[in-house]
Amino acid sequence: MQVMPIADLLTGRFGPAGRLPGRIDDLRGPARGVVMLPMQLSWPGMRECDVSDDRTRRSMYGMLLSQGQRNDIVRFVNAALLTEDWPAIASSLDPKLRRWCERQFALGAEAEPEREPGQAPEPADHALPPPAVDGGPARAAR
Repeated sequence: MQVMPIADLLTGRFGPAGRLPGRIDDLRGPARGVVMLPMQLSWPGMRECDVSDDRTRRSMYGMLLSQGQRNDIVRFVNAALLTEDWPAIASSLDPKLRRWCERQFALGAEAEPEREPGQAPEPADHALPPPAVDGGPARAAR
């Protein structure tokens, strides 16, 4: 019988915050090779996962983020690959889990730098110019 930390037993009560690592830097999974997932996390036909295969890795990461415990996620998910794969993985996750990952790991839409309460967001470099007014540059093309 394997001894399990009490935190692993109670993680379901705390949602993603109790089950997933707090920082993306905690993710130390391999960047290549084949990993053997624990039986409780294996989908039929998906116990061995080749991390080098994009499709297989994305399926494995989605499954680990959705169902894995903290130790499993830290052990099998690679931070750099998760960041690269996030656009393809995010849409397959539960919206609450997706938002949590985006905030906690600075991924996707929620990836904004933290600021002090009341501090205005920094202006975007790619802001659109103001619309043209009568006789402006937009009318010159006619």
